[in-house]
Amino acid sequence: MVFVNPNISDAKTSNIIIFGDSLSAGYGIDIDQAWPTLLQQRLTSKNLDYHIINASISGETTEGGVARIESILNKYTPTLIILELGGNDGLRGFPHSRIQGNLDKIIKLSLDKNSSVLLLGIKIPPNYGPRYTTEFENIYIHLAQENNIPLIEFFMENVALDKKLMQDDGIHPNETAQPILLKNIWDTLLPLIQ
Repeated sequence: MVFVNPNISDAKTSNIIIFGDSLSAGYGIDIDQAWPTLLQQRLTSKNLDYHIINASISGETTEGGVARIESILNKYTPTLIILELGGNDGLRGFPHSRIQGNLDKIIKLSLDKNSSVLLLGIKIPPNYGPRYTTEFENIYIHLAQENNIPLIEFFMENVALDKKLMQDDGIHPNETAQPILLKNIWDTLLPLIQ
């Protein structure tokens, strides 16, 4: 799903791509309440000329992201990519090397096209044991260090373990959680776009 804010058409406006899965696609909630929409509203209210393009797809894996990233980069020539992928890979127990390799490709392709990257780290339930879970979380730290890009270590901080902020499936944040998700990234995002 890609949604574009029709109110912003100024040629000087720079694009920010949100490249993620259901956590960013607004799964199970009104898209107008999802954190990418709230981000656009905040940018507009602060007179920051950025256009949010949400290229997130529910169920997306890092492999799907690799397949799509070049066409997204070529079409929108974004200033910044907010990369939020890997959770679905981890929930399916995919090998760490595959997840890290795919994310690394997305990051490097983006940087090669002169797009900055903000990486959103994900944590998964300990279904596959502590070793798998820890190594999964470390993927994001390694990628941020190797590529010298900013990292939000846990995008779902103060949300994932609070039942009042989660949908009944226990995986997806509800509408009440969306401002918190935006808050989790805002302080790291702002220096990248000012």
